[in-house]
Amino acid sequence: MHPPERVHHALELAERGLNPTEISRLTGMHRRTISDWVRHGPPRGRTRVDPSDACPGCGWAAHAFDELPPAYTYLLGLYLGDGCISAHPRDVFRLRIVLDTRYPQILRECEEAMHTVLPQSKFGRVKRPYNCADVYSYSKAWPCLFPQHGPGRKHERSIVLSDWQSRHVVREPGLLLRGLIHSDGCRFINTGRGGWRHPRYTFCNVSDDIKRIFCEACDLLGLHWTMAPPKTVYVSRKADVALLDEFVGPKT
Repeated sequence: MHPPERVHHALELAERGLNPTEISRLTGMHRRTISDWVRHGPPRGRTRVDPSDACPGCGWAAHAFDELPPAYTYLLGLYLGDGCISAHPRDVFRLRIVLDTRYPQILRECEEAMHTVLPQSKFGRVKRPYNCADVYSYSKAWPCLFPQHGPGRKHERSIVLSDWQSRHVVREPGLLLRGLIHSDGCRFINTGRGGWRHPRYTFCNVSDDIKRIFCEACDLLGLHWTMAPPKTVYVSRKADVALLDEFVGPKT
């Protein structure tokens, strides 16, 4: 997978009259790959990009962060809840979300969100022990889309949303809560004396910053929440549970 500036440079050399073999010697790229670009144009999804217009982080076209689809906000919730980004060869990164295989609809929704946000990225699923599965996607752009990526565990470092991420959350707080609860929360039936039963939502995370992001999204929807240290947030009031049901509901 070659970044746009390398494709641009190879085609520019071809326009100057160099053949694929000569370009290969100069750039180190495979001659057959260059020949395909010359004959058929740039690879699909990788149009020629002027290096001055490329993202300095991943080399692809500069990202229009504010134009990302609503699926991004849901994926952000999944990532903050139980996701990570790891480096792979050739400056490619893998976004990995750990989910429960007992909820196949959530697995499918996660895959669809990855594909919607970065349609050209390769994604898949790997089963793990104890009813777990990794839903993953490879791209050079993931650290750009999730600037919270960094060394160490998320609860051991500061997690702060960028300005453009905050704008997405303000527009779609329900989608962020949906992702957070799908990854690190649940809806359950709370019981009391005399057979009293009532649904309740909980979100559990070790990171104080991520719990704060969850609570701020609740505030945007007018949801009352309570904290049970060290790591649990509850949404319990009947009206608040009913409103949250519109965005989340029971896991499936």
